[in-house]
Formats: sequence, structure tokens, C-alpha cells
Amino acid sequence: MDLSGRKIRILEAIITDYIKTGDPVGSRTISKKYPLGISSATIRNEMSDLEELGLIYQPYTSAGRIPSDKGYRLYVDRLMRKSALPPEESLFLKELITANISHIGYLMEQTAKALARMTNYATVVTEAKADNDKLKHISLVPVNNHSLVMVRVSERRRVDNTILRADSVPDFDVLHRITSAVNKYIETYGTELDRDALKDILTEFKPYGDLLSEVFKVVFTGGRKSSEIYISGVNNILNYPEFSDITKAKNLFSILEQKEVLSELLNYNPGSETGVQIIIGGENNLKQLQDLSIIKTNYTLGSGNIGFIGIIGPTRMNYSQAVSVLSEMVDNLNGVIDALTGGQ
Repeated sequence: MDLSGRKIRILEAIITDYIKTGDPVGSRTISKKYPLGISSATIRNEMSDLEELGLIYQPYTSAGRIPSDKGYRLYVDRLMRKSALPPEESLFLKELITANISHIGYLMEQTAKALARMTNYATVVTEAKADNDKLKHISLVPVNNHSLVMVRVSERRRVDNTILRADSVPDFDVLHRITSAVNKYIETYGTELDRDALKDILTEFKPYGDLLSEVFKVVFTGGRKSSEIYISGVNNILNYPEFSDITKAKNLFSILEQKEVLSELLNYNPGSETGVQIIIGGENNLKQLQDLSIIKTNYTLGSGNIGFIGIIGPTRMNYSQAVSVLSEMVDNLNGVIDALTGGQ
């Protein structure tokens, strides 16, 4: 779509103002608040053209104009500028993640809460599915004198972890040797029980027999078979006048309580895109959520996807700010996961 610079600036002003206020935007508002150097009459003419192009519309007679889904799409694809997070918010995200690396599930829950608090939208975070993914190797990370984290990495580069308790956590050198022995076992026997090989390891590390028993119990039994989904901030959406209607609000809550729907929502990829994806209003294949926009991405280990993070809000959400928060959160999260698993 080939638009003049003047039309682009007017469309950007309408979208910027509507995101901030939620009120339809008229030509007088634009001429007063935005230094475009043109008259209200000229602005009205350009707005008429934008309306004919389907980029804005008039919600009711005598009102100003509001952006359409098509207008928002043009905005996020061509006009939106990614904003830098304030230093204190950036530091908060880093500290949140590094403080909670001892348990992936808890970290995902806190990630959902932090994003909801920082954006004032709803957030959804999924953990990895185990499926039939084979175990590749483990890492043992000490937490304190009586507990450690067993991190399991699969052949598809998914990660899960389990807290293990011990009377006394071995020192770093012993822990490294135990980890090497367990990984050699996994490389040779997978998750099948070989009594002779297991007996040899238990004999070699006899003082830590109880700990090794717990480690191999996790190796043999595996982790969860389905992904966990963490939801936070659903009530935030009710603060927007678009959802003041009781029926609409009830429908929204009903949908967001269905984890299978949320899983479908996060896995839906209309353009086979990678990185941060923005799905606006009617672009969403779930009719119940077509008054909303979804900004989502995956967090990864190496080249494998291990989970999704999504921000859900009204179509007039502050896309620039939400994308910035989500991007920084995922960058930090990927770094922590790589550190946990040695970048493998």
C-alpha cells in the first residue's frame, strides 16, 4: 500500500492518541496535539482517504476515527519504533530471572506475573512438553548445603528440572564426577535400567548413594508428560473500557480459563514466523479472542523451541512497549537457560 507521508503521519497520530486515551480521534485533536503543519480541513480530507482504504473507521455517527485491524497492522509493520526499557525495569527483569533459576516452573510463573505487572495486560507462559523426547544429558547445580537442582536436557534441546534433597551436597569436584558418570550411563543405556552399570556407579560414589538413587529415579521415570501453562493479569484487561460489557468480560474469562485454548493460541503461527510475532484482532483464528491482540514469542535452548510467552491485550495495546518488555525478558531468559545447561 503506497501512502503519502502526510497520510502516514496522520494515521500514526490517530493510533498514538487512541492507544493513550481510548477515545475516537478527530481532526481538531490531531491539529492541536500533533505539529503536522496542516489545517484541520486538510486533516479531515486525509482521514476520509484513510477511511476509504480501510485503515480507520468511525465507530458511531459524529465520532472521530479509530484504527482498524488493518491500520494497526500497517502501524506495527512499518511505523512502530521499539522503545528502550528504563534501566530500572531492565535490571528488575535480570534480577527476577537470576533469582529464580533453581526451579524452572517457579521461574515461568514469576515471568508471567512480572510481564503482567509491567505491561498491564494478561500474560501466558508455557513450559516445554516432554512427549517422547529422549533424555540427552543432565546437570547438577548446587542450591545450598542440602539441596541441588537436577537439570535434564533432551535430544530436542528441551529443558526441565527437579529439586533434589541431600544430607550433604558434594563439593564441586565430586559433583562434576557424579554428573559425568551419570551422563556416560545415559549415553550408553539411555533411560533403561542396567543393574550392573548402576551398581558400579553406586559403588564408586558410595558415600552419596542416597543422592544417586534420587538422580537415577528421575532419569528412569522422566518428567512431566504435558506442558504447564501459567496465566497472570487477566483482571488487567477489565480495566479497559472495551471490556466493560459484562457479557464480553465473562466470555473472555471463560476462554482464558481453558488451557487447551491458550496452548492453541500460542502455537498458532499464521505466517510461519520466528521471533516476536504480533497477531492483531481478526487475524486471530480463535473467534472468541478477536477483540484482542496477542504478542508472543518462544524461548529457546540452542535451536530448539522449549516454550512460549504471550502478552494478550486490547487491539489498542501499546505495541511498542509490550514488544520491548517481551524481547528483553526472552533475551534474559535464554541466557539463563543456556547458563543452566552449559549452552548445550
